[in-house]
Amino acid sequence: MNLTELEDIGLKNVKKVYHNLDYDELIRHEIENKECVLTTNGATAVDTGVFTGRSPKDKYFVDRDPSNKYIAWGDVNQKISEKIFNELLVVAREQLSGKDLYITDVYSGASVDSKRSIRFVTEIAWQAHFVKNMFIRPTETELKGFKPQFTVLNACKAVNDKWKEHGLNSEVFILFDIENNLSIIGGTWYGGELKKGIFSMMNYWLPLEGKLSMHCSANVGKRGDTALFFGLSGTGKTTLSTDPHRKLIGDDEHGWDDNGVFNFEGGCYAKVINLNGNNEPEIFNAIKSGALLENVVIDDDGVVDYNDGSKTENTRVSYPIEHIKNHEISLSAGHPENIIFLSADAFGVLPPVSKLSREQAMYYFLSGYTAKVAGTERGITEPVATFSACFGEAFLPLHPTVYAKLLGDKIDKHNVNVYLVNTGWTGGAYGVGARMSIKDTRACINAILDGSIKESEFDNTKVFNLQVPKTLGNINPEILNPRNAWSDKEAFDKKRDMLANMFNANFKKYQIANSEFDYSAAGPKIES
Repeated sequence: MNLTELEDIGLKNVKKVYHNLDYDELIRHEIENKECVLTTNGATAVDTGVFTGRSPKDKYFVDRDPSNKYIAWGDVNQKISEKIFNELLVVAREQLSGKDLYITDVYSGASVDSKRSIRFVTEIAWQAHFVKNMFIRPTETELKGFKPQFTVLNACKAVNDKWKEHGLNSEVFILFDIENNLSIIGGTWYGGELKKGIFSMMNYWLPLEGKLSMHCSANVGKRGDTALFFGLSGTGKTTLSTDPHRKLIGDDEHGWDDNGVFNFEGGCYAKVINLNGNNEPEIFNAIKSGALLENVVIDDDGVVDYNDGSKTENTRVSYPIEHIKNHEISLSAGHPENIIFLSADAFGVLPPVSKLSREQAMYYFLSGYTAKVAGTERGITEPVATFSACFGEAFLPLHPTVYAKLLGDKIDKHNVNVYLVNTGWTGGAYGVGARMSIKDTRACINAILDGSIKESEFDNTKVFNLQVPKTLGNINPEILNPRNAWSDKEAFDKKRDMLANMFNANFKKYQIANSEFDYSAAGPKIES
């Protein structure tokens, strides 16, 4: 890469350019720059500073034609003027000018028809390592003719001192200029901003081409049966899609077009809090040289304590998907046979597994429910219901119904089975009941994937009207209908009705007269 290309994006007097370094070189730079600690398993570990998670309130899109006609403006997609964006672009450029820079060229999207070429610019070696892990790595031949369609300037050391004057949330800024194919980041070092920023852009680009973009993991069986796993953070999306008997397509972000499903990424970004090699061997064994740990606690000998959440409960690892032995090399597969919505219901109300009608599938997709419990976010001490449309509202620039319509059309066209799986609590709410065992959840998932769940006889639950199997393999039948698992039936009924009211209140925004998206009839109904 020559300096003229950097000057074209406003970066001047750049010292050294480290362009598309390999893993050994990146790790050497991280060590020499004192950015990381080398762990006993060969992975490097970094701290992301004050921010150990994303800063969604600091994310803005430039208000400009024509993208402003498509973006669903609001709390998720906030407006910023072209004038303020340009002021902060100067701040970012000044931070990156006159420095040694790491430049990494990657693709987002394994589909030839849908992929985008992305260039990341940063002055931090581990951030270059992170995007190399997370995105699709071009071949040497592809790199020779690489032309970025979108550029990210990560000036994480810069802050916006004029944020109050600008009417913004804080000194942190994560900004997108869609028309000029440019994003700038300042004030936060968190790697997830790089990953999810491009996901937001894919969620803008693809639906406008009639392709569905999805916050889900995906795998494929030996007979070519593809499965999608939708779920918010902490629901088990990564864990449950990483299966020794099925090839992993990807763990987080996918597209679905006329040819089938394809990964946006070339790596995985897994939570490692309380990681156990016995319960999650594929992820545990993926943490080796090339993997990048974030915010974990390490002793003086380089041994990681995965049970220590003193820095954050959101400890993470990124690694190239090749670290999972049983991955799908093409990062793609055919049309799904099964779709699984994952919810970690901390109220203990939802069944371990239930079969959804087409109307219920649309209702629960638009609802995107899970619950946060103590330890998942600062200040959370009691369960808090969380509704995130399409299981990823924070990353959707367009209105949720755009994605829902695309999903519904594809479910109909390809006759896809849809299930709701609760990976949360049973026998009582958080603090009283117990977390669903991974063994039982795996058994539910396996019954879906091998088709044996279809042989079960089903009951319908009250209020939520969910179809639940009376028996399923070796799972204790008492937990299959959640009310049976509670010793205090009256307490269950109260908690169930409380959650039902939460669902109904959240779904009111989709109840539009004569709208094809009014699926409220498929939601819970409290008996009088």
